[in-house]
Amino acid sequence: LLAWFTAVAAHEIPELMRLARTLDTWRDELLAYFDTAGVSNGPTEATNALIKKVKRVGHGFRNFANYRLRLLLHCGVARQTPPTTPIRRRLPRLAA
Repeated sequence: LLAWFTAVAAHEIPELMRLARTLDTWRDELLAYFDTAGVSNGPTEATNALIKKVKRVGHGFRNFANYRLRLLLHCGVARQTPPTTPIRRRLPRLAA
């Protein structure tokens, strides 16, 4: 990275100089991405955007329980319900 900075400084291209300044300003944050094995805030931001969308489309909910259920439905969280009892003990015969 330092070699690239010196090469950019030697050429004095305004766009590359600006990019070099930006990279130098954000150096710690950029290198931290590689130190933390690529951990990203992206999934959290996507969930927050989905929550805001559900709230906007809902035009208001009567109570928090309905709002919570709608969020769980849209976010793909499985509800913890007991399994249903089977009606038949055998598989139906299919006509060929």
